[in-house]
Amino acid sequence: MSAADLFAKHWIEAWNTHDIEAILSHYADDVVFLSPVALKREGIGRMVGHAALRAYWTAGLAAQPQLRFTLDNVLVGFDSLTLIYRNHRDQSVAETFEFNEAGKVVRAYACYA
Repeated sequence: MSAADLFAKHWIEAWNTHDIEAILSHYADDVVFLSPVALKREGIGRMVGHAALRAYWTAGLAAQPQLRFTLDNVLVGFDSLTLIYRNHRDQSVAETFEFNEAGKVVRAYACYA
């Protein structure tokens, strides 16, 4: 299994089990996450750092106990990858991750159909 496929497998499993620690383990401490859903729910579309993401995602998981992702595709770039998946509403989502030298996500962009 490639590193990209392994990341995708673990990332999807972490979300599907609603394990916030496993989710955050993929991200650098100073990660920047950009999302239109964050903008809608929090009034800001840019979340910075573990603490902000922990609070945002913990609330999101509690509000959506049925949340589940199904992976459609893994696209590989330079020090980055994009996961194409469907959420529990059958909505198509593309999430792009940029990695540091340690293999942790330093920047992520979520885009929704």
